[in-house]
Amino acid sequence: MIKNSFISVILQEENKGSVEFQVFSFTNKIRRLTSHLELHKKDFLSQRGLRKILGKRQRLLAYLSKKNVVRYKKLISQLNIREPKTR
Repeated sequence: MIKNSFISVILQEENKGSVEFQVFSFTNKIRRLTSHLELHKKDFLSQRGLRKILGKRQRLLAYLSKKNVVRYKKLISQLNIREPKTR
């Protein structure tokens, strides 16, 4: 699912406040919550939390795409995330 070399690079970084690390951690939370919600379909608080995390990740990715397109494309491909729809 996620490439191990990329995980080790992100986890070894000293800068845990970097956009890449934050998107990586949000992606892990999203995947964990998604699998939880497949079992517990009526857990509406977790659904709300998932939507909030998705919004945070979307804003971070939009910021990164404006600042540095190369890092954005690399992060999207390595985390296997779809690009958000543009309006």
